[in-house]
Amino acid sequence: MICQFQQYADMYVVEIAHGVYIRSMKNKKPHIPHVMSPIEKITSWVGSYTSLAVHTTVFALSFVSVLLGLIELDLMLLVLTTIVSLEAIYLAIFIQMSVNNQATILHEVEHDIDDIAEDIDEIQVDIDEIQEDVDEIQEDIDEIQEDVDEMTEEEKAEEARETHHAVTLEKLTNDLHRLLKDIESLKRAK
Repeated sequence: MICQFQQYADMYVVEIAHGVYIRSMKNKKPHIPHVMSPIEKITSWVGSYTSLAVHTTVFALSFVSVLLGLIELDLMLLVLTTIVSLEAIYLAIFIQMSVNNQATILHEVEHDIDDIAEDIDEIQVDIDEIQEDVDEIQEDIDEIQEDVDEMTEEEKAEEARETHHAVTLEKLTNDLHRLLKDIESLKRAK
């Protein structure tokens, strides 16, 4: 299997002959998809229908060879028993190796589950902090809105004062013009 690890920031990129797999977990190398070893292939094959058919055929041919007189019964039983015993020994070893391998894989999966649980806890803490930040931002928005409302009320009051002053000044200016006209009229009349 061709496999290359490349690390980019908090992400590992694993290039495998059959594709690219990316796993983004903090400082952890990615899990490479499982490829069956020859021992696992043998163990898997022994538990298949093909294996059953091959074994049944070999046993049947062994007894047929005795019936046809090609081999003596005692020799056939000796060879067949020896082959079956060796096969049983090796299969027991292969099966135990497969069991050990599966235990290791299960341990790795358990470790990954623990890592994921920790990541979930960290994400939950981050979400709680974000929620607190959102609440603080909402409070700031409410305060700003209150300030805007107060500014609007103050601006309206200031505008009303300015309008009142402008109207008063206009009235005073008009009164002053009228008085000046009256004074000029009185000066001419004298």
